[in-house]
Amino acid sequence: MSESFNVGLSYAHIEVDADGIGVLTITAAGALNILSTPVISDLRIALERLACNRELRTLIFRGSGDRAFVAGADIAEMATLNEPRARLFISNLRDLCNAVRHFPVPVIARIPGWCLGGGLELALACDLRICTDHAQFGMPEVKVGIPSVIHAALMPQLIGSARSAWMLLTGGLIDAPQALAWGLVNEAVPVQALDEALRQQALALAALGSAVMRQQKKLLRRWETKDVDEAIADSVAEFGLAFNTGEPQRYMNEFLEQKRAKGMAVS
Repeated sequence: MSESFNVGLSYAHIEVDADGIGVLTITAAGALNILSTPVISDLRIALERLACNRELRTLIFRGSGDRAFVAGADIAEMATLNEPRARLFISNLRDLCNAVRHFPVPVIARIPGWCLGGGLELALACDLRICTDHAQFGMPEVKVGIPSVIHAALMPQLIGSARSAWMLLTGGLIDAPQALAWGLVNEAVPVQALDEALRQQALALAALGSAVMRQQKKLLRRWETKDVDEAIADSVAEFGLAFNTGEPQRYMNEFLEQKRAKGMAVS
């Protein structure tokens, strides 16, 4: 770990271990890890610092404690806003979520409990989401007089328009089994198994080629802005570029050697 990562950060803490697994923790933001402007600012700075670390293979994004990932944006702060300041507030949160979506390596959200509003938008910006089997999810903004915006726009593609409409228009909650069935999360586990599930997923990603992980995430983001034919054509060049990294040669030859060692035919 580089201690300099955390210099000047009051609301974010960074760790990177020898396997290249990073952990970004929201700190001093209350028991429910509420997103105020200072918290959002520190998280953006932390992500900028982490993005420069070429040794990083994957990132776990978490709140402090086990009550919540993030239970939403700071209502006390938002209640004082006028239109210009509201635009600035939500633009800062948008930029934080975009920093996660476009972060160079896979990001896994650790969701132990509540994941609401701006917190769910932040989780949606992550690549993978692992929660406890008692986690609760919702977009309750309409209940406090504001629409769900920014990365709530990712929901229809992820869980479908009808389910998204229900969550966004009613502000209702869904539990972990429903979130898993809908495809909102990738895995739901007992609370005592959460950190081990995260660790195993992070280790699996870290064991893969660093270059190909960064390349695949970049492709996933680009495909979101292209039609299918454009996405297919775009991927041809990326396939060729992969062979400049040396990773295909290394991993393919390791695969072939394992087959030979087991006495299997190699075509």
